[in-house]
Amino acid sequence: MATITHKGETIHTSGELPKVGSKAPDFRLTKGDLSDASLSDFAGKILILSIVPSLDTSTCALSAKRFNEEIKKQGGAVVLNVSRDLPFAQSRFCKAEGVDVVIPLSEMRDRSFGKAYGVEILDGRLAGLLARAVVVVDSSGAVVHAQQVPEIASEPDYAAALEAAKRAKARD
Repeated sequence: MATITHKGETIHTSGELPKVGSKAPDFRLTKGDLSDASLSDFAGKILILSIVPSLDTSTCALSAKRFNEEIKKQGGAVVLNVSRDLPFAQSRFCKAEGVDVVIPLSEMRDRSFGKAYGVEILDGRLAGLLARAVVVVDSSGAVVHAQQVPEIASEPDYAAALEAAKRAKARD
């Protein structure tokens, strides 16, 4: 269980992020067309999992837009934006905000992602949503970077995640 804050209020998550060097847990998430996506669908690719509470919040929106722009410049990785927002809302957000590279994925059907990655918020006003975190997975499926953002209202360390993806690409 991780202890983090939301605007100063102490809250807890369902576990810890996967450790660097461990195999990334598989997942079943829902895409905008309501089809399923799993880790194996991205086999051989470097992934940046940008995990957020909701794209309807300013920090989550900033994060999706920032990763979208950064990965357009850098390339070499696929960014998956994971939240419990409905796929319809995720698609509307991406269209309205010009987020065209980041792939939004929802925990609409299967709620095991939050538990497997240790990011389900257990208490406080955001209980039931996912905590802000970034996990980078290399092309072999190993975790090469994991950041649990200690304050949900804060943005993640984009530079560290992008650098981890760049190093993973260089090893391929």
